[in-house]
This record gives sequence, C-alpha cells and structure tokens, in this order.
Amino acid sequence: MGLEDGIDDGLDDRRDDGFDAGLNDEAASGQTPLTAEEKEGLLFPHVATRGELDELEQQNIENAIEWTLQRSFTADVLFNDTFIRLLHKRMFGDVWAWAGEFRTSNKNIGVDTWQISTELRTLLDDVRYWHEHSTYSPDETVLRFKHRLVSIHCFPNGNGRHSRLMADIIIDAVYKLPVFTWGSAGSAGSTGTATHATTEDPRRAYLRAIRAADRKDYHPLLVFART
Repeated sequence: MGLEDGIDDGLDDRRDDGFDAGLNDEAASGQTPLTAEEKEGLLFPHVATRGELDELEQQNIENAIEWTLQRSFTADVLFNDTFIRLLHKRMFGDVWAWAGEFRTSNKNIGVDTWQISTELRTLLDDVRYWHEHSTYSPDETVLRFKHRLVSIHCFPNGNGRHSRLMADIIIDAVYKLPVFTWGSAGSAGSTGTATHATTEDPRRAYLRAIRAADRKDYHPLLVFART
C-alpha cells in the first residue's frame, strides 16, 4: 500500500512519527541509541538502536498491510474506534506492549489524555457525516480524517504511520480509488485530484502540507498525497 516508516519525531515533533524509511537519513539516525524512555514497553529488550527498532517495526507494519489486503472493509467497520485500535495493534503489537492502547500520559503534541476518546468520537461522527452527505471529494474526506486523527495523537507512538495506513485502507475499500502515493510517485496522480510533479524534498513537502492543513488549507496535502 505504499505505506512504510517515515518522517520521524525529530523532523516534526508536533505531529508525525514516521513517513517513509527511504526518506530517513539512515547513516545519521540508524545508529542512534535508544533511550530508556524510548524503550519503555518494547518487547525486545536487546534492541539498542533506532535502526534495529525501525527494522522490527517495518516487518510488523508489512504484516499488518498483508492482513488488510486479505480482507474487505465497509465504512461502518472503518469509521469505528474499535478498528482504529485494532489496526494500531496489528501494526505494532509484535514490537510494543502498548500497541492498540490509547496513551495515558500527555505529550507536547496531541490532545490531553482525557480528551482522546471524546475527540475521536467527534471525528468519527464528522467523517460519517462527510461520507454520507458527500460533503467533500473522496480524497479530501479521507485526508481531513487522516489529519484530524494524527492531530489527536491517540497512541504513545506510531500515529503518523497508523493514520496514513487508515487513509489508504479507506480510500481503497470505501471509495474504490487507488491508495495514496504520499510523495513517492514524483508525478501526477490518477484520481482527478490536482497534482504536479515536484523536485521538492518529500519531507519538506509533507511538513509544509501538514502545517497548511493545521491552518485549514488542505490543498497542499491533497496534492502531496497524490504526488
């Protein structure tokens, strides 16, 4: 589904923990030691570096993607907090003890912990309404949902990768459109969304798109997701 590891917390500690492993500077980040705090809940105590952790998480995510490809999903299933938790568990449950569980401590990103369930229910109500009333185009519906979901920051980690896989599953299963390319195609998309080829660093383009969406301007994210 074109969804891998990604732009890490250091690149956007307000928002996303990952984008595409190919975008990371592996030489710089792969050998970075994990701190004791970063290893909390890790099911592999022998893992010592960011690179080792990335490999474990990537295999787990690939298994989750394979799981999704073997199943059919309806809007009622996908627009539900049970599935949101289940997908996160499928993506990270082989690596982290807390996978699929909402975070229990506040961070410098996302809503306060006591607001997570309420904000998520509001988002799910909103996306069901958008879908049922065709409020936005399919791409905009899904990307607005993705942006709001990662902004809530439901889980201790993995929120960016989780929100992008959610977006890919929804656009494919509900709207029968190709999954998003998330800046990896380098050319125009094929679903009617305005796109353009770009030589901009995908990390910078993604962060620029996310920041624009924070200001309620979703056009850059619409373009980026199909580029």
